[in-house]
Amino acid sequence: MKDEATKRKFIAQLSFEEIRLPPFEDILILGKKSPQGKIGVYKSFELLVPNEFEAFEIEDEVVEAVFVNKRILKKLDQDKIMGILREKVFPYISDSEILKVDLKLRIFYDSIEGEF
Repeated sequence: MKDEATKRKFIAQLSFEEIRLPPFEDILILGKKSPQGKIGVYKSFELLVPNEFEAFEIEDEVVEAVFVNKRILKKLDQDKIMGILREKVFPYISDSEILKVDLKLRIFYDSIEGEF
């Protein structure tokens, strides 16, 4: 029996990478039955990244709250963001999920006129 024990081997694979807290940058959507509630998530954000996210309570059957990075709100107002999320994201979230949303904005102008 000792011979069998000496033949045992194992292989381990290890990898790691740096993460940032919170582990998302743009938008976080909380389902109504998600493991973390909106108050707990809000308090966590205030400890980790104070005054960086705005919390919005949502009137929806599935979604309880949306947290939006304030830098996004400087470029696009709340109503437009929520409209995009309601149309493009909310239909795909379950009430027990916490969903990370990456929203990249690019603002451009057709033409800018001025005098020399």
